[in-house]
Amino acid sequence: MNAVLQPGHRRPIRDLPDELVSQIAAGEVVERPASVVRELVDNALDAGATQVTVRLLAGGVRLVSVEDDGAGIPREELPVALRRHATSKIASLADLESVGTMGFRGEALAAIASVSEMKLLSRTEGAPSAFLLDARSGELRPAARAVGTTVEVAELFFSTPARRKFLKTDATELAHCIEAVRRHALARPDVGFAIWHEGKLVEQWRAGSRDQRLADVLGDDFLRDSVAVDLVVGQVRVSGRAGIPDAARSRGDHQYAWVNGRYVRDKVLTHAARSAYEDVLHGQRQPVWALHLEIDPARVDVNVHPTKIEVRFRDGREVHQAVRRAVEAALATPRAGQAPAGAAADTGAGSGGPAAPGLSLAPSPAAPAPLPAWRQPRMDFGPASTGQVVRDLGALWQPAAAPSAAVPTPALAPAPGLPAAGAGATNDTGDTGDDWPLGRALAQLQGIYILAENRHGLVVVDMHAAHERIVYERLKTQLDGGEGVALASQPLLIPATFAATPQEVATAESCADALRTLGLEITPFSAKTLAVRAVPTTLAQGDAVELARSVLAELAQHEASTVVQRARNELLATMACHGAVRANRRLTLDEMNGLLRQMEATERSDQCNHGRPTWRQLSVRELDALFLRGR
Repeated sequence: MNAVLQPGHRRPIRDLPDELVSQIAAGEVVERPASVVRELVDNALDAGATQVTVRLLAGGVRLVSVEDDGAGIPREELPVALRRHATSKIASLADLESVGTMGFRGEALAAIASVSEMKLLSRTEGAPSAFLLDARSGELRPAARAVGTTVEVAELFFSTPARRKFLKTDATELAHCIEAVRRHALARPDVGFAIWHEGKLVEQWRAGSRDQRLADVLGDDFLRDSVAVDLVVGQVRVSGRAGIPDAARSRGDHQYAWVNGRYVRDKVLTHAARSAYEDVLHGQRQPVWALHLEIDPARVDVNVHPTKIEVRFRDGREVHQAVRRAVEAALATPRAGQAPAGAAADTGAGSGGPAAPGLSLAPSPAAPAPLPAWRQPRMDFGPASTGQVVRDLGALWQPAAAPSAAVPTPALAPAPGLPAAGAGATNDTGDTGDDWPLGRALAQLQGIYILAENRHGLVVVDMHAAHERIVYERLKTQLDGGEGVALASQPLLIPATFAATPQEVATAESCADALRTLGLEITPFSAKTLAVRAVPTTLAQGDAVELARSVLAELAQHEASTVVQRARNELLATMACHGAVRANRRLTLDEMNGLLRQMEATERSDQCNHGRPTWRQLSVRELDALFLRGR
């Protein structure tokens, strides 16, 4: 039994043995076989590899072998590579403050060697042969190999059986190893990756474009159901792809983020990306994304955690704003006009004609095409759109009608280039509507849906949901362009007091204006107590203290303008829902076409304020399949 240190008994301070120091470092760096894979692939990429092969036995417990075709390690440096804190990545404190490589601490190989049987085989350009180093015995001898490096890690944790007992089944450990390589593969599409397990090839990704790598690793569905992201905000560039709201999942297992090529899990990035979906995705659904952040290495600290999966930004708000704006900009463009290349061939031929592809909801990865007709200047609504805004706002803000009076609904402006109101249901203009992504209205179904025809087939539009989004976006534009409107507040007869932390007190004092805009009045009652004296009218029956605490926490973590904007948008969304055209209201063809044209010109019009889709496309091929045409 181990001796227990009794109270009052002091042990002397002394240096730890090197073996124990290595074991402690291994406990921080090597958690499971996937940790070994991650560290070794990091080194391979730093060496300039263009092909990385990972070979595993028993899920990586019996063997992890990583081969690369990088620059290799010179013979005289092989023994040095296994020493603790020996590295070629950094040489000074200035280098540590602006790390541009995947590895930099010089701990990985030494830590791995302390808990396994490791061999290092490497050859540099111009060397007569490769050299093999046995980490256990220190023996160094010539061997055969092409230029590059192979690291073999056998019998992981053989010297620490207690830690080996905490490993999971071989299948589970294999899955973690594959995921580790997957993250590298998504970050480096210019490098080929292969994974072998028990002598069988389980995954292989060839070098190619970023979009092709996304399709190979995450599936064609991810590429189809996502939009391209590419925006530079200040000193930060955000690129990659963000999934459309329809592709949201029940779990957040398809949310990938890289900072300067390094896969990270960071609360700032996750919150920024998730907040960009606030207007188009509600509830507990989790969006998908693969985002790459490029930032000056001196503005991000990667030396935060031994696993190097966490980072700290010098200016977290700058990064948060950049990511949110980039994803919002990508999601804002209506997808109705983003048909893939070749979609124009969808002519809708009969049973003997070519099959028509369905309308993709993702933009083509090819170069952007010229502006379609619906984006040309002739789509400018001019004075008519201004009048429409006034009518929409009037319908929302006018006093409540008497019970016997009909409730007015906002009028829908006729679309440019379409027959004037009262021209009837016929179309004598000869315009087929091929230039309009959402097509030309055909009819109204059950007073709920609008049926329209475009070059791809049939478009079905949820009338209320679509107009709800249009009114909502116009309300936001109106308020953002003016001085803004504070939420109505209701004073409390008896102020609600609560014990506050120093941070909550400081936030209440510094963000007093933002709190008033939200309809809250929170003032110091004493040095450690805050008093809630007024709350938003719509929340007057709620828990004032709980509301105050949650708002103060949001304000402390994020910009006041962001919190105010989100609360205001929730109110406007409710107003727009009540102000949009209701179900069972009969529309003329001109009104239907007017709604379709407004959808094409309105940001985020693919989802309503509650996150539901506003339109769906049924291609001619899908319609043919319903009637077994061509079989």
